[in-house]
Amino acid sequence: MENNRENFGSKLGAILAAAGSAVGLGNVWRFPIETGQNGGAAFIIIYIVCILMLGLPIMISEFLIGRHTHSNTAGAYRILSNGGRWKWVGRLGVFCGWFILCYYSVVGAWTMHYTYLSLTNAFSDIPATQYGEIFSAFTSDPWIPTLWLAAFILIAHYVITRGVQSGIEKFSKLMMPTLFIITIVLVVCSVMLPGASQGIEFLLRPDWSKVNSTVILGAMGQAFFSLSLGMGCLCTYASYFEPSTPLAKTAVHVSVIDTLIAIMAGFIIFPSVFNIGMDPNEVGAGASLTFISLPNVFNQSFGNGTFLAIIFSTLFYFLLFVAALTSAISLHEVATAYITEEFKFSRRRGATLITVSLLVLGTVCSLSFGPLADVQIFGRNIFSLFDDFSGMVLLPLGGMLISIFAGWILDRQLYRDEISNRGDIPTPYFKVLIFSLRYIAPLAIGLVFLDQLGAFDILKK
Repeated sequence: MENNRENFGSKLGAILAAAGSAVGLGNVWRFPIETGQNGGAAFIIIYIVCILMLGLPIMISEFLIGRHTHSNTAGAYRILSNGGRWKWVGRLGVFCGWFILCYYSVVGAWTMHYTYLSLTNAFSDIPATQYGEIFSAFTSDPWIPTLWLAAFILIAHYVITRGVQSGIEKFSKLMMPTLFIITIVLVVCSVMLPGASQGIEFLLRPDWSKVNSTVILGAMGQAFFSLSLGMGCLCTYASYFEPSTPLAKTAVHVSVIDTLIAIMAGFIIFPSVFNIGMDPNEVGAGASLTFISLPNVFNQSFGNGTFLAIIFSTLFYFLLFVAALTSAISLHEVATAYITEEFKFSRRRGATLITVSLLVLGTVCSLSFGPLADVQIFGRNIFSLFDDFSGMVLLPLGGMLISIFAGWILDRQLYRDEISNRGDIPTPYFKVLIFSLRYIAPLAIGLVFLDQLGAFDILKK
């Protein structure tokens, strides 16, 4: 069976699809807290430097590899390495994207449930101490999270089966502007609260006294993970780029959108936190922040059970749902493109095989908070094992191998021809780009990798 590959129909569609892949839950539930607790604007400045020196070179490289080969991630590295050992970098990317989606879909399902709870005003008249109990009861239930999980995965499946232009691009053109508009509305509502100025100052005041090696490593890790590097998404999407797509410019646009959404998330969260007189260092992070602290914060900030509280909370969790779904679609496409092209399956059949595997393993991850809570591997439940292994091992390893491959193995002239669109676009930054790929990126990723494995813990004491 021949696979007729589609391309994105427009440059805007390509940018929005790639941005949808990058913008995810980490922009909302990790970046604001990292910024607020690690020097405010000082952290943002370090983060932007990391984007420029680490994120952009690898993103451009993934774009280049995908567009040049017009193949799925595994096929792309096989083609460029002539079937040599570097083909395993592409296969690692495919596995990483699929592996992440197995547990990421669980959190996406949580955002759907909390959108429903907010819309039905389920958070009114609830004492602050009970929000944690509500979240724990929900995640430990064997049925409700699983049903939401199935709904989340099947929505992604539907978009994927529609194809590149009619599915991924059309969805991105609808949902990314929606995400941006909702973010702006929430920011405006939040900064108009009493005490909002304190929250804004907390977020944007540069406190260089808090900056140390841990903060720098954290900024590097955030830059790397936030842009969806090393998981095959950008390489796969770039394989659908038109030859005229400016790779470096597209990478800059994606990075700006991703960073802007992350910073605006801080303008949503911290003014609300300061409005109720809550210590921002006590709101937690990750799931604790998003599903335990924030429902209480929003309810108190906008009035218990009021229309404004319902609307604000519902829009916030719908925003999270959209961010999670756009990322999930890109991760699904990585595996679907691989199955479809390498095994000559139809798109529908390939997507169905991936969806079934996600439903099975996603359910296992979801049940690890309930009936399977006692199943521990290396001291972690199944969900945490998937999360930690992908974040601490697969992503850093994949990113490092990509930078080495692009900087040392890939033909230099091929690299220049691709990013310059065969000489049509000036590339005065070329030598800096190659230097970063060869030396800065591998070293930085290596340090982040060792830090996550705890190699530097003794130095932090």
